[in-house]
Amino acid sequence: MASMQLRRGETEKMFSTEEEQAKIGEIRKIIGPIADKVPLLFSDASILRFLKARNWSTKKAAKMLKNTLKWRLEFKPEKIRWEDVAREAETGKLYRANYLDKQGRTVLVMRPAAQPCQNANSATGQIKHLVYCMENAIFNSNQEQMVWLVDFRGWNSSCISLKITRETANVLQNHYPERLGLAILYNPPKVFESFWTMVKPFLEPKTFKKARFVYPDNPKSRLIMEEIFDLDKLELFFGGRNALGFNYKVYAQKMKDDDKRMSDFIGSGCSSPSYLQSVLSESKHLTSGNSSDEELSSDEAVADLEEGDESIAEMHLAGIPRMG
Repeated sequence: MASMQLRRGETEKMFSTEEEQAKIGEIRKIIGPIADKVPLLFSDASILRFLKARNWSTKKAAKMLKNTLKWRLEFKPEKIRWEDVAREAETGKLYRANYLDKQGRTVLVMRPAAQPCQNANSATGQIKHLVYCMENAIFNSNQEQMVWLVDFRGWNSSCISLKITRETANVLQNHYPERLGLAILYNPPKVFESFWTMVKPFLEPKTFKKARFVYPDNPKSRLIMEEIFDLDKLELFFGGRNALGFNYKVYAQKMKDDDKRMSDFIGSGCSSPSYLQSVLSESKHLTSGNSSDEELSSDEAVADLEEGDESIAEMHLAGIPRMG
């Protein structure tokens, strides 16, 4: 076993293939029979992502996986459709780009100042839109990770929302671990440096390390963009040569087409829209009566969820697009 140094004094462990398989086996043993009933969430690739996110601690990774299963049962990300987020998406503040980076990774573009920051849209709506984009990006990609391209044009301190930032970090880090390959923070204003210092405690060290500040008037920054993206496809405002940019009508149709493919995928494995309800009702007492998640043992959590075996079996067919 080798290791490499991360920020904040943490060390990232590195294992051989044989050692990784042994860790995966330990996770499946901790999780129990549910791992076989939800094979997409508990695939080798998925388990590895959760292990890496918890620095190879099988106990912590298993807990994280079970919390993600509970979250998916309650939030139902696979049920979100374009009409549920169309209003949030109309300004192009978050969308899947129609190009990949040079490594073939999906690119998600974020423009936090694309609409009035103190919009009537709720935090719940923004998180739902985020989750929809994550599910769509995963469904449409054969790569494990994606690239976030953040456009800071028009951004100022009035755009700051620590609540939404905290909730965003929670969803991405706890339920989509190791999905972020790189975050390009493009031309952030000076005031953003103070905000970045404030949000740093919300971010895992590895997540923080994946962020790169890029400025259009900096030769090294321009070289970074050329190394990562095909400039003929990259938008003009990111230093590329693509003048088209975001077109809401075209994008909306693409998302509707994706939704249909997703529905066909789900329909092949589940006929009832309430297929998760019995599991949810059985699993709700996982958190009731416990002052913290730490008090709930692995055996108790598995036993509680196993009461909904039939619905969980349906969920693996219907609910987690290409998690592995």
